[in-house]
Amino acid sequence: MNKTSKFHPEPLYDVSNLGHVELNTPDLAASVRFFTEVYGLDLVTTQGDSAYLRAWGDHDLTSLKLTQARQAGAVHIGWRVMSPQALERRVAALKAYGVEGKWIDGDVGHGAAYSFIAPSGHRMELYYEAEKYVPTADKKPYLPNQPQKFSGRGVAAARIDHINILTQDVVKTREFADQTMGFKLREHLIPGGQGEEVGAWMSLMNKAHDLAITKEPSPTASGRLHHLAYAVENREDVLRAADIFMENDVYIEFGPAKHSRTQGFFLYVYEPGGNRIEVFSGGIHIFTPDWDPVKWGTEVKGRSTAWGLGVPESFHKYATPDVQVPEPTPAAKAAAMAALSE
Repeated sequence: MNKTSKFHPEPLYDVSNLGHVELNTPDLAASVRFFTEVYGLDLVTTQGDSAYLRAWGDHDLTSLKLTQARQAGAVHIGWRVMSPQALERRVAALKAYGVEGKWIDGDVGHGAAYSFIAPSGHRMELYYEAEKYVPTADKKPYLPNQPQKFSGRGVAAARIDHINILTQDVVKTREFADQTMGFKLREHLIPGGQGEEVGAWMSLMNKAHDLAITKEPSPTASGRLHHLAYAVENREDVLRAADIFMENDVYIEFGPAKHSRTQGFFLYVYEPGGNRIEVFSGGIHIFTPDWDPVKWGTEVKGRSTAWGLGVPESFHKYATPDVQVPEPTPAAKAAAMAALSE
């Protein structure tokens, strides 16, 4: 009988899933058109300078809030917990960690939430009470275990999947996410196998990731968004999305292709407000309780992605809100190239 030789701490399962994200956009009308007509979300309601949307496979009323603002970026990230008791425990854990937040009354689709600033500079909130989506007669699904009839409109994004945030200190941010909210480290990237960790992929349950944390390229920025991702049902849907973006003059930055880490099939675009949005499918699932985080030193056999597609420079430098990122020195460029060739 094989026995695990490494002690694994008791995992936390108080936080359930990525519930919703609020994004700023300098062109609310254009962003709403993109997310409804091209990306395939449904508009739930509007209030003031904000619009609330959902994907056809989201069980809760809304998963995306768009707000008119001067610059693009993530306003806040909402994580739903398993129970009222779990919410109390996580708030206590945050306070014990030295993070003092505040209670807010809630918003469209969810009740009271505890709002706080993570070490990365991102505003996050924890909440339990959420309004379930109740379909109207024209959107009632044939199968009762599906929240809504398949939309078939545009990309037809099925459900909110994960978010990638930037931080000056990847290790500090992921340790905070682990110790206060129960995120499990699944994979991480340390170029060359030693030195600074520049990426971490974490999940709450058995997905490849709910939260990706990557190194901030600007030496002074904080709280920036790399991308928000919704999932589709299969790889073919990602390829179909590429054609839809092409026909609608949406700028495709990267993909379609397959990630090495997470093994997800991906496609990245910019919505009209400037935020990077991903169409994601697949990804590994974690079914063992004693998963050892996979440590990456470089891409396998020097490939920049699983099938060898190169990564555009903008993918490493652009985020929202947009800031000027200084060019790396020749020595830094040489070190990066050496790491990739190992």
